[in-house]
Amino acid sequence: MTIFVGNLSFKASEEDLRLVFAEYGAVKQIKLPVDRETGRKRGFAFVELEDEADEQKAIDELDGATWMGRDLRVNKALPRQAGAGGGGGRDSRSPRM
Repeated sequence: MTIFVGNLSFKASEEDLRLVFAEYGAVKQIKLPVDRETGRKRGFAFVELEDEADEQKAIDELDGATWMGRDLRVNKALPRQAGAGGGGGRDSRSPRM
């Protein structure tokens, strides 16, 4: 399982996240996405711990917690859906105007 951590401070670093989540178990991986054009952090991260039970405990205890001045949203990450994102929202079947 992977944990989604939302509403992160833009000042949060990968090391900051590692310190917080290491309290719950061995950290396997952290992804802290940045905007391609600006290089600025996007305000969310994905964290993977070695043990799924540790991940659930981290979710239970950190969801809604205030960290670095922000109320975190912490939950199980949902798999990325095929074809999601990058679209302009126009239905490709509708005629062009």
